[in-house]
Amino acid sequence: MEYLKLIIDYGIIGFLLFLSVVSIAIAIERIGYYKKVDVLKFSSPKELEADLTKGLYIIATIGANAPYIGLLGTVLGIMLTFYTIGQEGLIDSKKIMVGLALALKATAVGLFVAIPSVALYNYLLRRVKEKIALWEVKNGRKGI
Repeated sequence: MEYLKLIIDYGIIGFLLFLSVVSIAIAIERIGYYKKVDVLKFSSPKELEADLTKGLYIIATIGANAPYIGLLGTVLGIMLTFYTIGQEGLIDSKKIMVGLALALKATAVGLFVAIPSVALYNYLLRRVKEKIALWEVKNGRKGI
């Protein structure tokens, strides 16, 4: 079951850290794009919205699923703890605590990835709405 510990440490937590980098990279790219986009070059608000929301679904997906990936690590960590207890036939509180700490580490990393991703998604969505409203004002249309 040592491979299970490696899966949790390098697989689950590594994957979550990778998702965090992806989420932040997309957010940085979008923020830079929003600063330089010319809303007047678009002929309709739907066209503008489609252009502005490219990639936002990835950030939303990461934010929504990172806690579940962390929970998977938690379940695997608890399974590892029970396996260790079963193999040794005795209850060693040190090994139980180490196993549970490993499990909780995966949950914490999942939340650490999800919370900023959701915050970034909401911030970017707000910026999209501002740009669409600016387009409507510049083109003499009222907001919907």
